[in-house]
This record gives sequence, structure tokens and C-alpha cells, in this order.
Amino acid sequence: MTRTISITRSIIIVMMTGLLLVSGLMIANASPNAPVRMVPENFSNLADIVSPAIVHIRVEKTVKTSGPALGPFGMNPFGKNNPFKGHPERFFGPNTQPEFKQPGQGSGFVIDKKGYIVTNNHVVVGADKIKVVFKDEREYDAEIIGRDPVTDVALLKVETKDSLPTVALGDSDSLKVGEWVMAIGSPFGLEQTVTAGIVSA
Repeated sequence: MTRTISITRSIIIVMMTGLLLVSGLMIANASPNAPVRMVPENFSNLADIVSPAIVHIRVEKTVKTSGPALGPFGMNPFGKNNPFKGHPERFFGPNTQPEFKQPGQGSGFVIDKKGYIVTNNHVVVGADKIKVVFKDEREYDAEIIGRDPVTDVALLKVETKDSLPTVALGDSDSLKVGEWVMAIGSPFGLEQTVTAGIVSA
């Protein structure tokens, strides 16, 4: 009797497991997006395709300062009772900081074989010199064609007879939340870094 009950229980468990598996398959097949592919097979192919058109941008800005050179916290360490007041000026003139060249850097990408390059506005705003460096170490001087501070986008132009690789612009209206995206560039001077994520909102 006990053996019969045990066999019966085993048969019921197997049947329930089978029903659950069938139900799961039916739900998966009924889903409009099934089967769901969670992770792309590879980002390497995409990186290889677009990386030649990704550029590193170096800029140089002239920063002018005025007023006396103060301490590290913007204050005279001696306050009003400075025992050296007036002495340096006798030999060196007014104690002011001269203008200096401030370097900067960023990333961009070529969108047209004629040499048009998209980058961030904050990278090039106020720049005196702009250098564009390609992955194959080619370098070109660039000029600003247009800027939009609101969207933080700028358009550069380089003059060259060389054939330039380009990146095709996509349709942002067709982009959906949850889709994979890949970012490639040269942040902090690092060369051709790649990262990936999804559209969150």
C-alpha cells in the first residue's frame, strides 16, 4: 500500500512538472517579443567599424587673469598687516598673474568625408587652437563651424585631401527604452575606450 502511494505521488509530481514546463513554453511563445535576446553577441564588430571615425580632440585656451596674486585660498596670508607690502613691487612691478595657456581635451566623430566633426560645445568653447587626432595618429587643425550651448554640441571642420572614415547618424525617434547602446571615445586622454549600456528613459 505504502509503495503504491509513493509511486502515485511520483507520477503526480512528474505530471505537474510537465504541465508547468508546457505552460511556460506556451507563455513564452505567446509573448510578442519571444524569444527575448538579452545580450548582443558581440560589441567588438561594431567597435571595429566605427573606431576609425572616432577622434581625440586637443584644445588650447588663453586664460587672462587680473588682480593681485593671492594665496591658495584667495586671501593674503598676512591680512591687512602685511609686512612685505610694497616691497616686491619695487623690483618686479605690480604683483599680478599673467595670462596662461590652458589645455583641454575631448572626443568627437566624423560625420562627413569633407571633414565635418561633431563634438561637445564645452570642449571647444573659447579655444584658440583645436587639434583633431585620428586613431592612425593623423593630426589636423580644426575650426569651429557652429556651436549650440543648450544641447552642448559643436561642429568642427578640418581641411584635408585625405579620405576620412565616417559614422552614420541614426534616427533617434526610432530609439526605444531598453535598447542597447555603445559609447566609444577618448575620455581623460585615454585612447578609444568602449563601454555599453541600455537606454534607461
